[in-house]
Amino acid sequence: MIEFTFWDIVRNLLLAARWTVLLSLAAFVGGGVVGMVVLFFRIAKNKWSRRLASGYIALFQGTPLLMQLFLMFFGLPMLGLRIEPWTAAVLGLTFFASAYLAEIWRSGVDALPRGQWDAGASLGLHYLQELRLIILPQAFSITRAPTVGFLVQLIKSTALTSIIGFEELVRTSNAINNATFEPFKVYGLVALIFFIMCFPLTQYARTLERRAAAH
Repeated sequence: MIEFTFWDIVRNLLLAARWTVLLSLAAFVGGGVVGMVVLFFRIAKNKWSRRLASGYIALFQGTPLLMQLFLMFFGLPMLGLRIEPWTAAVLGLTFFASAYLAEIWRSGVDALPRGQWDAGASLGLHYLQELRLIILPQAFSITRAPTVGFLVQLIKSTALTSIIGFEELVRTSNAINNATFEPFKVYGLVALIFFIMCFPLTQYARTLERRAAAH
């Protein structure tokens, strides 16, 4: 058994938490970009575009994230594509996030009255201008709370990337626990760090919900 002081454990866990934060941000931004593309297909006038987007969303919402990560990390090399744990983790979480964000934002678009589209048409705006200037700003405003709420879910989901070898908070905690045999202390600190990362966002999402309800 290796001797770790309490502060040694805390320091190593905080260093690992940086990768958890970085992975969460990369997946959230990447998922937002891909999710925007999926959203455009999801609300398109062409029925085949809508079906394609619906199938994409159903695929990533209807299968376990762990299986998606396994396919990224173990499946792609079978096709001749070498992939590192970081890349597999980012790609897996990005596609996972994009499906949920696209559906969250679509609910905001659907919540708008048809008159918003008609108003844009009466001003002579074409479809993309209506989306950019009228529809999407309002849809994003409506869905700010669930978007922040999903970010909390995404941060917690990064723990699964430890299974494919990405050195984030949970994988580092496993290594420390194997060296110290102090699971209550180690995993208790991990839970506390996740709580510190997620609780402010949860409170912010609730604040956004109250503001939306007040209007």
